[in-house]
Amino acid sequence: MTIPHLATRILATLGPASNSRDMIKTLALEGASAFRLNFSHGTQDMHKDTYNHIRDVAKELDRPITILADLQGPKLRISTIAEGIVLNIGDQFTFDDQDIIGDQHRVYLPHPEIFDAILPGHRMLVNDGNLQFTVTSVETGKIITTVDAGGAISDRKGVNVPDVPLKISPLTEKDLADLDFALDLGVDWVALSFVQHVTDVVEARAIVKDRAALMVKVEKPAALEELDDLIRACDGIMIARGDLGVELPPETVPGIQKEITYACRRIGKPVIVATQMLESMITHHTPTRAEASDVATAVSSGVDCVMLSAETAAGQYPAEAVAMMRRIIETTEARTGYASSIALKPVDAHNTYHAVASSATQLASGIGAVCIVGFSSTGTTGVRLSRERPDLPIYMITPSQQSRQRLGFTWGITSILSEHFDSFDDALQAISSLLLNNTDCQSGDTVVVVAGTPFGVAGSTNTIRVLTLK
Repeated sequence: MTIPHLATRILATLGPASNSRDMIKTLALEGASAFRLNFSHGTQDMHKDTYNHIRDVAKELDRPITILADLQGPKLRISTIAEGIVLNIGDQFTFDDQDIIGDQHRVYLPHPEIFDAILPGHRMLVNDGNLQFTVTSVETGKIITTVDAGGAISDRKGVNVPDVPLKISPLTEKDLADLDFALDLGVDWVALSFVQHVTDVVEARAIVKDRAALMVKVEKPAALEELDDLIRACDGIMIARGDLGVELPPETVPGIQKEITYACRRIGKPVIVATQMLESMITHHTPTRAEASDVATAVSSGVDCVMLSAETAAGQYPAEAVAMMRRIIETTEARTGYASSIALKPVDAHNTYHAVASSATQLASGIGAVCIVGFSSTGTTGVRLSRERPDLPIYMITPSQQSRQRLGFTWGITSILSEHFDSFDDALQAISSLLLNNTDCQSGDTVVVVAGTPFGVAGSTNTIRVLTLK
């Protein structure tokens, strides 16, 4: 089976339904270019086995596959509560600091940071917003509320407090242990959950350094207030619509998704849309028409990557879910008008490096080049070319396997591993054989080459050459 080439990438979450070597290979052949290890579930030993399976499959298929370690983050939860408790609208209910089993009137909330920040009038949400409360008063060790939306309440359900930012690090003790473990494994990306401020990213960057790329999951309203700074501080953004949709009115989420996508595109960072994209395929062979439209809308907006969560991690049809997402992407990308719908405005080339990439893509189109080629040890040139969303193949030539593996979220990039070159001229001499041996390019084709000089200096995208292959 030929591995499909999609401009928009697929990130598949692995779990009990999909973490075998055979299923990982199947998902890769169906179109997944990246896999997510969800550290909210499973053991470190399980994730290590899954990691090794992915690397084995990548070697067998002779292609780079990106691995993302998604840290759990500071998930807030109530403690235990008696069975069969049902809350009704208008009931008074208390969240307190007493570590005893909850009942019809109260429950233990083991999070002092909430007690420190919450005020009367603020909302509290439990179980993904299915239970809703308004705070009526706050006393020492007690948050007294009125039930606005009732229902059954059970042990250890998640808690959201959308009206107030909390003084809490995105890295818990568990996260720090998982982070150290994931970095030692050699994952390509690390995702931070429940980020609120740029300082959260700075804290994580000090630990991660250059051992992996850093992704911020936007799932807290506070993150939206520092969005541009967060995008600049990290290497990529995931629009995590699950918790974001709990803490914000559902009708605002599509518009926010569009705004985040444009902000990432303008600055030039990969953006992933995640959560409930083909949710019904957890238990059904096919998605709803609304879900298919949701994926197609994200693709049409120019996102770099779309993600499957429980569909592939725990669903009954993981391979079918990836295949369906691939077909939606293929169909959407083939439609007339797709290229124009994802194009950036010229005014968005707001620095020299983006301007060079923009000029290269315009030049390639104007002279009838068959592709655009970037040279980069870090992959940064490829990301800048991808930002332009050219209607031509983009090939990223790099001597770094690590850089190739980090590009699995980046729109339209096909990477080719090369030897190390001492100069741009040396690299140019090798480009013909690299392209002729690894792509559909033919002798006599014209290509546009983009690199940085001095050669090998990270971040210096400033040179364009036109080359005829021979």
